[in-house]
Amino acid sequence: MRFDGVLRISAVLVVVLAAVMVEESSAEYSKMKTKTMKHRNAYATMMYMGTPRDYEFYVATRVLIRSLAKLNVEADLVVIASRDVPVRWVRALKEEDGAKVVSVDNVNNPYRNQSNFDKRFKLTLNKLYAWSLVDYDRVVMLDSDNLFLQKTDELFQCGQFCAVFINPCIFHTGLFVLQPSKRVFDDMINEVRVGRENPDGADQGFIGSYFPDLLNQPMFYPPSNGSILDGNFRLPLGYQMDATYYYLRLRWSIPCGPNSVITFPGAPWLKPWYWWSWPVLPLGLQWHEQRRRTLGYGGELPVVFIQILLYLGILAMIRLARPNLTKLSHRRSEKPAAASFQFALKLAAFWSILAAYAIPFLIIPTTIHPLLGWGLFLLGSSTFSFLAATVFLLPILSVLVPSLGIFGVLLVMAFPWYPDGVVRGLCIFVYAFCAAPVVWTAAVRMAAAIRSSIDRDAFLAVKSGESLSPSRFNKWC
Repeated sequence: MRFDGVLRISAVLVVVLAAVMVEESSAEYSKMKTKTMKHRNAYATMMYMGTPRDYEFYVATRVLIRSLAKLNVEADLVVIASRDVPVRWVRALKEEDGAKVVSVDNVNNPYRNQSNFDKRFKLTLNKLYAWSLVDYDRVVMLDSDNLFLQKTDELFQCGQFCAVFINPCIFHTGLFVLQPSKRVFDDMINEVRVGRENPDGADQGFIGSYFPDLLNQPMFYPPSNGSILDGNFRLPLGYQMDATYYYLRLRWSIPCGPNSVITFPGAPWLKPWYWWSWPVLPLGLQWHEQRRRTLGYGGELPVVFIQILLYLGILAMIRLARPNLTKLSHRRSEKPAAASFQFALKLAAFWSILAAYAIPFLIIPTTIHPLLGWGLFLLGSSTFSFLAATVFLLPILSVLVPSLGIFGVLLVMAFPWYPDGVVRGLCIFVYAFCAAPVVWTAAVRMAAAIRSSIDRDAFLAVKSGESLSPSRFNKWC
C-alpha cells in the first residue's frame, strides 16, 4: 500500500462526495418570505429547548415545514415554539420557511417524578397548545420526525379528534387531527394541574388518557364530496406508517390507508436525520433526500470542508515528517521499570487507536448527509490510524482493519437487493462472525509489534549519536 496513493484517493473521494452534496435547496425556498396565505386549516408541530438534541430537532422541523410547502398543501404551516427558542431560529422559520410561529410558555409537567418518566419528554405536553389554535377549523398536529410521501389534506375532513393506532391498543400522537377548542384546551390544562392519570408522563400517555374510547370509534374514510365529519375517528395506518414495518420486509406492505406518512418512533439516537442512522436504518436515506431537495446542507458544509482540509493536512504532514515522528524515543529505563513501561506503552497505543475512531465520529456534524458523514468518518479514522501506526511503529494494515471492517459492514447493510429484513440481518451476522477472527489477528499483530519494538529498544532510548536505520521505519506491515 503506497502512502501517496492513499493520500490522493482519500482526497479525491471525499472532495467528490462533498461536491455532490453542495447542491442547495430549490430556488423557491431562497426567495420565500414571511408573507403566507391564510387558510382555514393548519399543519402544526412544536419546538422546545432543554434537550441535548435541540439543534437536530430544529433542522428536522424545518425539513418537515418545507416538505409540506413543497407538496402545496392547502393549509397554514404553524410551529408552536416555547419562548426560549433562539430568535434566529424563529426568524428562519418565519422568513425562510414561511411558517407561522406561535410563542408559548412551557406547560409545567407534574408527572416528572414518576418512576417510568423519561426526561427527554418533560416538555412534550406543550403539544396541548394545538387545541388553542382556535383560528383554524382543523389542525393536523405532527411530530418533527414525520416524512410525508404525498399530500394528505383530506385529513382536514376528519372529526373532532382522529389518530392512528400503531400499537394495537394505544394510538400514536406523532400525527393526529383535532378541532381547536378553547374549552377543551382549558379543560386539558386543568387536568394536567390536578394530575390526571398519565401512564408515561408525556403527551402520549396524557392524550391517550383524555380520549380513552378512540379504539371503539369508526375508521376514517374521507367523504368524496369534501364534507367535514363530526365525532372521533381512528385513522388508517397508512397515515402513520411505522418505519419498523418496513424493516421486516424492506418494502411497504400496509393495505389500509393511502401510505402517505412515515414516522420514526424508535431509538432517539437512530432518528433519520443522524448521519450514522443509515444504513443501520435504510429509510434514513429517504429522509435525507427530502432534506437535500428542500433545506439543503449549507449550514454544515463549511465545517465539513474544514475537517477535510484538516485530515488532508495531517496526511501530508505524516508523509513529510515521518522520519522525525518515528525517531521519538525515551531514555533507557532500569530493568525493574521495563515491565511497567511496556504496559504503559501498550495502553498508550490502545488509546491512540481508540481515539483514531472516536474523534472523527464526535466532530462530524450530526445532521450531515450519511454518504458524506461516513466518507468523512472513514477519512478521519484512516488519517489518525496512519498517525498512530507511525508513532508506535505498528503494522498499518492491522491498524486499518477496523476502518476496512466498517466499510465492509456498510456495504453489507446497504446492499439493496435483499428479499427481506430477516435475510439482511442474517447476512450482517455472518459478516460479523467472519470478521471477528480478522480483528483478533490484527490486535495480536499490533501487540506483537509493540513488544518487538520494546525488545529492540525502539522506544527505550537510543544511545547518544546513534541513528536508527531508515529501513526499519519504511516497514508498514
